[in-house]
Amino acid sequence: RNSSDISLVVIFQLALYIGIPATFALNGFLLNYFKISRLYSLGMLLSGISMAAMMSLDKLTTWGIFGTGLIMGLSYGFFWANRDFLALNTTNNDNRNYYYGIETFFYTIAGIIIPFGAGAFIASTKANGWFAGNINVAYYCLAGFVFTLTVVSSILVHRGHFENPAKTPFIFFKFHPLWYKMLSLSVLKGVAQGYIVTAPVMLIRTLVGEEGSLGTILSIAAFLSAILLYILGRLTKPEHRMKIFTIGLILFMIGAIFNASLYSAVGAILFVVCLSFARPLLDIAYFPIQLQVIDFVSNKEGRNNFAYIFNHEIGLLAGRLIGCGLFIVLARYVSEYVALRYALLVIAAIQLFSIGIAGKIVKDKGFKEASDVNRS
Repeated sequence: RNSSDISLVVIFQLALYIGIPATFALNGFLLNYFKISRLYSLGMLLSGISMAAMMSLDKLTTWGIFGTGLIMGLSYGFFWANRDFLALNTTNNDNRNYYYGIETFFYTIAGIIIPFGAGAFIASTKANGWFAGNINVAYYCLAGFVFTLTVVSSILVHRGHFENPAKTPFIFFKFHPLWYKMLSLSVLKGVAQGYIVTAPVMLIRTLVGEEGSLGTILSIAAFLSAILLYILGRLTKPEHRMKIFTIGLILFMIGAIFNASLYSAVGAILFVVCLSFARPLLDIAYFPIQLQVIDFVSNKEGRNNFAYIFNHEIGLLAGRLIGCGLFIVLARYVSEYVALRYALLVIAAIQLFSIGIAGKIVKDKGFKEASDVNRS
């Protein structure tokens, strides 16, 4: 907020994305010595520490931003590495649509409360002159609230009884051909992630204005998408995943077209709304496909499931570096206008290649066989 340099936001994301796979690797070794619940909760606590580190910066330098982003990457890495493993081992192909539908439902419901509450708090602080008119204090309060939530969540996690993965190697360089297709899909997903984590906020800040506006817009969209996801999770089956995946990518493309053609407050709002529907639709289809591929190749190659969770993160990293790198180059050496208006359209168009790759995966004989592997 205290800098007009949009590329600093992307540098933070870049550091975060580098920290995630590094922590996945570290997590793989630490699982030999620590309970998975401890590492899982460590990730949540580190997210609060990262926010505190960001608040303590006297001056927003490139290296300072990079360092705090790296800490946040550590938190994400410990959180997602263990969460993905637990999701893989507690679900099967038949119930994963339902699992991710319910999970994303609660995630998007939280997306109603948090953006609305945070946006309203920030906007009210400015309007009512709270904290002597110092709006940064509002950010400190929100950071403290988030850290408190992470402590409570960590306590709850330790009440569960979770099994660690087997103590076997998890770093490999050669894989089954089906896994290479999955890696290609992860790279494309990563390219989009390199942009869409940052772009919505920057578009709203640039074209719409106050964070309160962002909270209201996202809350309305999240409420509608939550209802849709609950219905999809209850009613859809594995054979419907490609249709859901395709619709999600088309919505992303439509939003990017709105933004590029209008490039105004209306265009930004339409993009954010489309993205609010597209992202959960893509997740509810993508993750079950990923886990089913892991079911098959891990059984075929006799390897630890965590090996594929880690390797998949490397594919995401490659894509994220491309996405973030493109934004930084355009924002710093061309213009932020081009980075926010036209690059999104290009990335959305590239994402359409994912439809063909995902189609080849679901038609693969091994992929179809994997539905029975998890049950046995």
